[in-house]
Amino acid sequence: MRRSFTWLPWVLLIIVIISFVAWQRLHLPKAPVSADGVKLPAEKVEPLVDTSRAGGVVSYSAAVKVAAPAVVNIFTTQKVKRNHPLLNDPAFREFFENNIPEQTQSENSLGSGVIVRPDGYILTNNHVIAQADQIVVGLYDGRRAEAKVIGTDPDSDLAVIKIELDQLPVLPFKLSGNEVGDVVLAIGNPFGVGQTVTQGIISATGRSDLGINTYEDFIQTDAAINPGNSGGALIDVAGNLIGVNTAIFSQSGGSLGIGFAIPAKICQQIMNAILKDGRVIRGWLGISLVPPNQEDVLKPREKGVLVADVLKSGPADLAGLKIGDKIVKVNDVEIDSASHLINYVALQAPKSTVKIYVIRDNEAVTVDVVVGERKLQQNTDSQYIPLPQR
Repeated sequence: MRRSFTWLPWVLLIIVIISFVAWQRLHLPKAPVSADGVKLPAEKVEPLVDTSRAGGVVSYSAAVKVAAPAVVNIFTTQKVKRNHPLLNDPAFREFFENNIPEQTQSENSLGSGVIVRPDGYILTNNHVIAQADQIVVGLYDGRRAEAKVIGTDPDSDLAVIKIELDQLPVLPFKLSGNEVGDVVLAIGNPFGVGQTVTQGIISATGRSDLGINTYEDFIQTDAAINPGNSGGALIDVAGNLIGVNTAIFSQSGGSLGIGFAIPAKICQQIMNAILKDGRVIRGWLGISLVPPNQEDVLKPREKGVLVADVLKSGPADLAGLKIGDKIVKVNDVEIDSASHLINYVALQAPKSTVKIYVIRDNEAVTVDVVVGERKLQQNTDSQYIPLPQR
């Protein structure tokens, strides 16, 4: 008697469905864990957009509703000594035997920040809170709290501050997958008018050699960014944080459609380093590099960068690197710009050894360099191209 297996296709179908669901769950973004063990929200996958009417996307309000509560206004106060110009006249001061009381005034400035942890940690720009005597954070729901500085990194223009409030909204980091042409939204407090949302696209990624920060790897966007937006969020249409807005190219002080944000991946690295060590520890070679010409922007990048100077008794000098060497590769990474080399070396742990491949007198030479630790006052390994007002 022949057995009937009519049930077998159904069993196979169920197995396929279960396997597919399991595969999807396996590939969902996992919640990241910060340096001190705090679990952070996972990246959102589905875009939050309204396509209810014909003609495609008509609203990004859902993404804004998710992200906006985690973007804060930052108010800083700094006490400065300021006297009338007449009081600085030597003859006038001599008449009063220099017994002139100095006048102290308070200067207020505005900026933005992003809540990135439920326990009150906020990312912002270093220049927003630098030298501030008092930092007050204003939340989307109307609450206010004084913030304390946890750590700063002037080289990347990032800072971590903290407020003591409960039930805080948080923006998840989006660490990869950002492409030129993707729709983005900038959220901040331009000119102090209140929280404002602007929309644009990613115009470019990996922007560097701009002279804004020592370490540069910017996302460029045409979303309107103005003074006061500094430290605010650049988000995708799912409400994920893809960058912290930091600067604009402008000849008028307003937006010209060229803004720059520090990628979320770098923001997370800087925050974790500050929480772990209280500062950012970076590798350093002790060299200066030949700066690129303005004309080079229009040309395809050539591999390698030229060494302009070598600091005496620095890591590169001790290893035998020389002025005029063309560095083409470090370890297995090909180098195509000064900023590329700077950023790569910065990620190497001090006292670790890197293998540097150079072209010297038309010959290939390999040099093993023991990486040093970069100090803030050291200005080698950095290049700047003048940038108009930002």
